[in-house]
Amino acid sequence: MQKQVIEYGGEPVGIVVPDEDRLKFIAVKFHVIDLDERRFRSADEVRLAIRDLVRGRNADAAIHV
Repeated sequence: MQKQVIEYGGEPVGIVVPDEDRLKFIAVKFHVIDLDERRFRSADEVRLAIRDLVRGRNADAAIHV
């Protein structure tokens, strides 16, 4: 497998690159930086982690309004 661009909401937010038996996520957007350098089993798992991260931040922001 080669590197692959990961998009969220139609916007590129990072790439995954092969790293041993996993994929390492390299963030290119600040709002997903918490996932930078983490390893995942698949690109779909990365997308789910991004979705959960963004939704969690949106929920926290709604609580503090």
